[in-house]
Amino acid sequence: MLGELQTLAWSVFHPCGRPGGRAPSTAAKALLIAVSTLTLTALPAQAQDFDVLIRNGHIVDGTGNPWFGGDVGVKDGKIARIGIMPKATAKRLIDATGQIVTPGYIDLHTHTDLTILKDPKAESKVRQGVTLDVLGESQSVAPLDGLPPWRGDGVVSDWTTFTGYFDRVKRQGTAMNLISHASFEQIRLVALGYSTAPATPAQLETMKALMARSMEEGAWGMVLRFESGGPKFPDEVIALAQVVGDYGGNVSSHQGSEGFEQDQELDFMLRLAQETKVPIHIFHYKVRGEALWDKQQHYIDRINAARAAGIDVTVNQYPYTAMQHPWSVFFPDWARAKGPDAFAKMLKDPAIQKKIKADKDFKDWMAEHGGPAGITYTRAPIPEHKKYEGMRLAEIAKLRGDADPVDTCLKLMAEAGGRIGGVYHTMSEDNVRMVMRQPWVAISSDAGAVNLDEPGFPHPRAFGTNVKVLGHYVRDTGNLTLEDAVRKMSSLPAQILGLTDRGQLHEGFWADVVVFDPKTVKDTATYEKPKSYPVGVNFVLVNGVVVIDQGEHTGATPGKPLYGRGAKAQ
Repeated sequence: MLGELQTLAWSVFHPCGRPGGRAPSTAAKALLIAVSTLTLTALPAQAQDFDVLIRNGHIVDGTGNPWFGGDVGVKDGKIARIGIMPKATAKRLIDATGQIVTPGYIDLHTHTDLTILKDPKAESKVRQGVTLDVLGESQSVAPLDGLPPWRGDGVVSDWTTFTGYFDRVKRQGTAMNLISHASFEQIRLVALGYSTAPATPAQLETMKALMARSMEEGAWGMVLRFESGGPKFPDEVIALAQVVGDYGGNVSSHQGSEGFEQDQELDFMLRLAQETKVPIHIFHYKVRGEALWDKQQHYIDRINAARAAGIDVTVNQYPYTAMQHPWSVFFPDWARAKGPDAFAKMLKDPAIQKKIKADKDFKDWMAEHGGPAGITYTRAPIPEHKKYEGMRLAEIAKLRGDADPVDTCLKLMAEAGGRIGGVYHTMSEDNVRMVMRQPWVAISSDAGAVNLDEPGFPHPRAFGTNVKVLGHYVRDTGNLTLEDAVRKMSSLPAQILGLTDRGQLHEGFWADVVVFDPKTVKDTATYEKPKSYPVGVNFVLVNGVVVIDQGEHTGATPGKPLYGRGAKAQ
C-alpha cells in the first residue's frame, strides 16, 4: 500500500507525469510530503525489527572481497539486512566487536550419513562453524532396494530411498543442513549385486532409472569411488553421468590411488567432463607416499591446463598430512570383489594371505600409506584389539613379537574380519600448503559429524578442519588470507554444488552465520588426542537459529535436508 501511495504521489508531482507537463498543485505537493514522511517513519521500523542482530562485526561475506564493518540483521531464518544499523532492535543481540562474521561453512566431503541420526547435534561440525554437510561418498544412504539394511554407528536403516532418509532426518531433527549425492557403486550394487561382469543393456537401463529416481528424490549428483587407477566400467559411469547432467547435477570422484595411478584416474575424470559436459569435482586432492611427493606440482599443472581448456573441474582438500580409511582399502581389489563377508573369510586362509603379501599392488599401496611406521590402528572391531588403538603397525609388530610387520597386518585383519580402521601418515606439509593456495581448491574434512563419545582414535580432522585453516593457515602461517580461506569454505563450495541462496552473507540468503575471534580461534584436536572441540568459535546460526551460543551448543536442531535441482517433491 505504501509503495502504491508513493507512485501515485510522484506521478502527480512530477511534471512529466501530468498532461501538458503542468506544474503540480499545492494539494499534490502536500500529498507527496505526507507520503515521504510516512516512508521515513514506517520503513525503518519494519526493516529494524529483527529476530537476531549481529552488531559491530568485521564482515567477511564469503566472496573473497575484503572485510567491512557493519551489522547483520536476521529475520524469519534469512539475512534481512547488512549494513550499519545503530538504531536497529532485535529479540536477540550479539555483540561481535573485535570478531569476524562469516557465512556458515559447507563441507563438500563427509561421512555424516548415519552419524547425524545417532546424534543430531553434530557437535564436531557446528562447533567449527560448519552449517552444511554433503553426504554420499562411496556408499550413499540410497538407493537400498533389495539390499540388507545399512548399519553403522548404532543406526539401522529403515528406508530404501532418498525420500525415506530425508523424511527420517526431518522427523528427528538436525543441527545442520544436509545434502546427499548418489553413489555409482551403490546403484550398481542394487542392479547387479557383487557381479564383476559388465552390465547388460537391460541392467544398464535399470541403473540409469535408479539414478534418475535418486535425482528426482533430491540427490545433488553422483559420486564415483576409484579403487585402482580408474573405474572398471567406464562406459557405465559415463552413461549415469549423462543422467546426472540432465538434472543439473555434478559428478565427484573419490580418488583411490593419489599415488602411482593418479594420472589414470584424472584422465578418466577429464574424459567424463568432456563427453558429458557435466562439472566434475575431485575429493581430498593430494599426493601420498614420500617417493611421489615431488609430483604434486604436476597434478596442479594438469588441473590448471584442464580449466584453461574449458573443463569445469574443482577439488577439495583437508588440511592434514595424514589420511583415514579402513585398512581394507590398501588390500587388492580381487580380494574384496565379492563383498565384506567373503573378504573376511578369505583373510583366514593362509594361502590367500601368502598371495596378498606377494601382490605388487598390495606392496605399493602399503608404501603409499606410509608403510609400517605410518599406518596407525585407530578403531578396533573386537575387544581383543582395543589395546592396539592409537598405535602404529611397526609398534604392534614389535609388541606381538613379529619379525615382519606385514605379517602382523595380515594376522590382525584376519582376526578382526577385515574391519580395522586406520590413519596413515603419508603426505607432505609443503604439498598441503601448495594445494591450499590454488583458487579452485575448497576445504573439506572427509569426516562425519560426531561427538566426544566417538569410539577409538578418529582422525583429528573430524573436530578441527575448518578452525585449523582459520587459526593455523591464516593467522599463524599466513598461507591464506582470511578472506580467501572463508571463500574456500563458503561461496566456492556453494558454487560447486549450484547453491544460489547459501554460501555468502547476502541479503535474502539463508542465515547460516559464524562469529569467531580471529585471535583465539584454534583447533585443539591432535592425532594423539583427537576427540577435542575447538576454541574461538563463539556463535553459529543455522537457518537463523542460534545453535552455538558463546561457544556452547544450545541443543537446537534447525537444520534440514536440501534437495537437488531435479527434485520433484520435498
